[in-house]
Amino acid sequence: MAAALGIGRFVYTPILPEMFLGLGWSASEAGLVASANFLGYLLGALAAARSSGAGTSGRARLLAAILVSAMTTAAMAIQSDLAVVFALRFVGGAASAFVIVFASTLVLERLATAGDGKLAAIHFAGVGVGIAVSAVAVSAVYAAGEGWREAWLLAGALALIACAGTALLIPRQVDGCRPLSARTAASESESGASSPAWILAYGLFGFGYVVTATFLVTMVRLSAEMYVFESWIWLIFGLAAVPSVWLWSSLGARFGIAPAFAAACLAEALGVAVSVEWMTPIGLVLTAISLGGTFMGITALGLAGARQISGANLQRVIALMTASFGLGQMIGPAVAGALFDELGSWRAPSLAAAAALVASAALALATARRMTPA
Repeated sequence: MAAALGIGRFVYTPILPEMFLGLGWSASEAGLVASANFLGYLLGALAAARSSGAGTSGRARLLAAILVSAMTTAAMAIQSDLAVVFALRFVGGAASAFVIVFASTLVLERLATAGDGKLAAIHFAGVGVGIAVSAVAVSAVYAAGEGWREAWLLAGALALIACAGTALLIPRQVDGCRPLSARTAASESESGASSPAWILAYGLFGFGYVVTATFLVTMVRLSAEMYVFESWIWLIFGLAAVPSVWLWSSLGARFGIAPAFAAACLAEALGVAVSVEWMTPIGLVLTAISLGGTFMGITALGLAGARQISGANLQRVIALMTASFGLGQMIGPAVAGALFDELGSWRAPSLAAAAALVASAALALATARRMTPA
């Protein structure tokens, strides 16, 4: 999770300001590059829904996906042609979707069998760890006088190291990630269709978090007063993400999954709005903590809620939720970049994202009666 999501997906955010200025990109182009990654994420999630991850083959596929994510990350240093960049981010996004579907299915099923479901927080904390490590790495590259190409190379190297560590830690024979039969797929499709509100809520969350998550460091860089905080904001974001799954899962266990999901969305909406309405050191820290401290918690609660409502095969449920999320986050950066180029401000797209999070909270509460505590 640290390699494919924390680094492979999110390292684009701290590197983006240097690329944005160095290559003379427009905000629309930067947003489209992010959306290419999310399009790959969406299609990868849909493909993973039909893929088997069982046994040795599943282990090999998981490791191959992490390796592809690492290699496409490093390859970003080689090319600046937009078409090639789009392709690299697209492939990397697809690889990260396979990682989260296969790895989460493997981990959650084994933990459920062992009766240690609460340890799932450690699995999801990997994303925050990867973000924090990449934030320090990118800052170190820039402090040494190097540029965005060296930052991508170092990020890719770190992801390769994480891939090697994953290979050592996962047994050669693993359970979970079983293939779907035609009958199972049909029953899951019917069951999943019974929860459109939850699926839509998860997609709105994808749109709501991604605008700020993609452009936060760029917002800080382009601010004449706040640019000095650039190297710190993304680190705070990552550190806040590390305990977030444990925190929100604990609240879900006490108050119910849907209320905890809604509360996290509202907290995140506040942070997104603050990023454009209160651009001060305190405001930026609040944004980084509220966004970093909720997005993985909402992710975990969303997947837990989907499993309860549908009662379907875990791999397909995770894939459907990942696809919904992927669609929302694919639309977000492209819309935000276009609006910035048109209006010269991040305010409109950020407030639209905050509104989407509020709507997500409302839809989640509408399903609360159908869920039990996490």
